[in-house]
Amino acid sequence: MRKPKIAIVLFNLGGPDRPEAIKPFLLNLFRDPAILRVPFFVRPLLARIIARARVKPATENYALLGGKSPLLELTVAQGEALEAALPELDAKCFIAMRYWHPFSEQTAREVLAWDPDEIVLLPLYPHYSTTTTGSSLTAWREAASKVGLMKKVTSLCCYHGDPAYVAAMAALVRGSYDAARAELGPEGKLRVLFSAHGLPEVIVTKGDPYQHQIEQTVAAVIADLAIPDLDAAICYQSRATPQKWIGPSTEEELERAAHDKTAVAVVPIAFVSEHSETLVELDVEYRELAHKLGVPGYYRVPAANSDPGFIAALAGLVRGAHGPGLCAAGAICPAKHRDCPHRLAGLEHAA
Repeated sequence: MRKPKIAIVLFNLGGPDRPEAIKPFLLNLFRDPAILRVPFFVRPLLARIIARARVKPATENYALLGGKSPLLELTVAQGEALEAALPELDAKCFIAMRYWHPFSEQTAREVLAWDPDEIVLLPLYPHYSTTTTGSSLTAWREAASKVGLMKKVTSLCCYHGDPAYVAAMAALVRGSYDAARAELGPEGKLRVLFSAHGLPEVIVTKGDPYQHQIEQTVAAVIADLAIPDLDAAICYQSRATPQKWIGPSTEEELERAAHDKTAVAVVPIAFVSEHSETLVELDVEYRELAHKLGVPGYYRVPAANSDPGFIAALAGLVRGAHGPGLCAAGAICPAKHRDCPHRLAGLEHAA
């Protein structure tokens, strides 16, 4: 009997693959209307201004990583591991990056040539945001239409509450937490900081469900850990524009930890792959800040990458994807989060 032929499209941000790609990568990022929410006639000029200001620090950061982002190679490895975890399917993973190669159009052409029975769109963003998964889905729909890719498609919008994903994250946290506790000894204090990528506050107040979903994941991970009297907090990193962003910031939480004389174990809760925000921002910049502030100890929980538990969770999501159309591994967001794609789909249907 022939196995179902499933194309799995993995969405991620992308990253420059050489120093010369840093500026065009930044331009692509800030030209995205989902990221820079200003009138369309202002966006190109403002994107150039912001990108120009960020090229030098970004170049310095990527120099610490050998001049490029490791994200594509790590995503390829995740795709290969996911294929191996689905032996009952003729599954092939394709990668569609949002702001650098391979872009959605190239990937859509590759999927078209492979000619699958159906397609599963699987974002490597566990938490839905209009700025990440929403933007990637829009780019994919435009690319698929352009190349004439007409197949049954299931789009998985989020999996922030999926039990297997939560268990995988909790296992990663537990490993680093136990190692830190052993090093600190019984008298040393330890706080778990769940650090997520930030968003401008206005995006969240207008209905983006990202912050709500981060809070849901953290609550579920803490429940899974079941550590009595766990000291934990959520914070946000990677502010990129001058607007007010959601908080508290990771810097503020490091200052509080220094004041409270507690070590920290930092969890990159919104990231499933190592890249500049983890390998430079967390491992270099925030580590140096913690040392400067006098934080008693700084530990970092690794991103999932190709962790077997995480890959098994992704495989379960593919098996459970029901379509065609939109699906989610968890409850639909409360009504105030009106940018939840399920709520938007319901409003469109009602209209």
